[in-house]
Amino acid sequence: MIIDCHGHYTTAPKQLEDYRNRQIDELKDDPAHAASAWELGISDDQIRESLENAQLRIQRERGTDLTIFSPRAIGMGHHIGNESTSKYWSQTCNELIHRVCGLYPKNFVGVCQLPQTPGVRPTNCIAELERCVNEFGFIGCNLNPDPSGGHWSGPPLTDKWWYPLYEKMVELDVPAMIHVSGSCNPNFHATGAHYINGDTTAFMQLITADLFKDFPALKFIIPHGGGAVPYHWGRYRGLAQDMGRPPLKELLLNNVFFDTCVYHQPGIELLLKVIPADNILFASEVVGAVRGIDPETGHYFDDTKRYIDSIDWLSAADREKIFHGNARRVYGRFGARNAKAAGA
Repeated sequence: MIIDCHGHYTTAPKQLEDYRNRQIDELKDDPAHAASAWELGISDDQIRESLENAQLRIQRERGTDLTIFSPRAIGMGHHIGNESTSKYWSQTCNELIHRVCGLYPKNFVGVCQLPQTPGVRPTNCIAELERCVNEFGFIGCNLNPDPSGGHWSGPPLTDKWWYPLYEKMVELDVPAMIHVSGSCNPNFHATGAHYINGDTTAFMQLITADLFKDFPALKFIIPHGGGAVPYHWGRYRGLAQDMGRPPLKELLLNNVFFDTCVYHQPGIELLLKVIPADNILFASEVVGAVRGIDPETGHYFDDTKRYIDSIDWLSAADREKIFHGNARRVYGRFGARNAKAAGA
C-alpha cells in the first residue's frame, strides 16, 4: 500500500470560493463583522467531478492508494478577518473534506483545518479538532505556525500559548502537519518562500526548547521535505551543539517527521541520505503548488513516487516504511479508520 500523507482539496467546486469571497466582501464594510454559516449548494456529483479527473486520476496513474486529505493550505487564510470568520470558514472547509472521504473512503482520509486567528489563543481550535476527529473520523490536523500570514507576530510553537492545543492532540492521538497558509507580506511568495520559510522556522524553534519533554507523545510532520533543514543538517547539528542542546536525533527525531514533497531527483536523494528512513513519510502534495512537466525529464515535477522508485540503494524495508509504514505509525488513529474503510 502507498499512502500519500500530504494532499489538499485544491480542485473544490467554485461554490467554495464564492463562499470565501462573500466573507471577504462583508469584512470590507465591517472588519469586525460576525460571520455565519451558509449552505454551499455543492452536490455529491459536483464533488465527484472535481476529483475524478484530478486527484483520483493521478492516484490511478501513479499507483498510489490513499491520500491523507485536507483543505487547500493556501486557502486557510488565517490572517483574513476575525475569529468568527476563521471559525465558519474552517468548519465549512472541513465539512467538505468529510463529504469527500464519505464518497471515497478507500481513497481519502481527512485531516482538518484549524480555526486559527492572529492574537487569539489556540484554545479556540480545540472544539473544531474534537468535532473533526470524533464525529468525522479525521486522523490529524494542519497547524499554522504563523497565522499572521508572513509577519510572524505570534509566539513560537514552543511557547506555552500552544500547550492546551497540544494537550488535546495528545489526548486524541493525532499529529499535526506544520503548514503555513497564504502570505500577505509582499516579500514572501506564498509557495516558493513562505512555505519553505515556515518549515525551516518551525524546525529551528523546536531545537531551542524542550517541548517534547513536556509532550513526549506529540508528533509533528514538517512538509515540503523539511524546507531547508536536510540541506543544512550540519548547520542545525552545529547550532544545537553550540547552544548546549542534545544531538538532533535525541532531541527531535522521536517526534518530528518529514514528507517527500521535493520535486527533483537530487533533492529526494539528499533527503533520504540525511534524514533516517524512520522519519520520512511519502507525499506528493497532488494537486498542489507545482503542476507542470519538468522539461529535463519529461515527467511531472510532483511525481515523487517516481523519484523514490528510481533509487536503487534504498532497501526494501526502508521503502516500505516511507511508502506506508511510517504514516500508520505517526497517524495513530489510522488503524481505526482503515478498519472502517474496509467495511465501506
